[in-house]
Amino acid sequence: MTSTIKVDTISENTSANGVAVDGVTLKDGGIAATLASTITTADNTDTLTLISTDADALVGPNLNFYRNSSSPADGDLMGQIKFTGESAGSGIHTYGSIVMENNGVTDGQEQGKIKFNISMPDGALANVFNIDRTEICINEDSEDLDFRVESNGNTHALFVDGGNNHVNIGTATDL
Repeated sequence: MTSTIKVDTISENTSANGVAVDGVTLKDGGIAATLASTITTADNTDTLTLISTDADALVGPNLNFYRNSSSPADGDLMGQIKFTGESAGSGIHTYGSIVMENNGVTDGQEQGKIKFNISMPDGALANVFNIDRTEICINEDSEDLDFRVESNGNTHALFVDGGNNHVNIGTATDL
């Protein structure tokens, strides 16, 4: 059975809990979902836009990933952004992700690590770039992955040849 409800205004004057519909609560201008939610568009417009009309010099709008765990532990994943799409065979594939991990939960010693992963030819995700409080690491998973820095007039001012385990300066080829 399919139902359609068309409402111009919902006025909630009697309940301190707001208006609840199938795991979604509308209260005081906010939305709280107790179930997983999906927002779908049928075109290439922005699917989600966050707008802040605050006129001060502070940050805004904000997107906050908050892991509210009663037993936090070192190594917990704090949040993830996944980039998925269909492959030519109509399978769903993760092409990349950004993952935040905590490396320390002791009060006063909190530490984080952010990882950037991309899909490799075997379909697995490889950690190609991560940052924590002690280092910036490229190619953490030891893939055959090159690293290249361009200058104003040189496409290979600094070049790390991942397959040959060699660092080149000013050239792409081993000398």
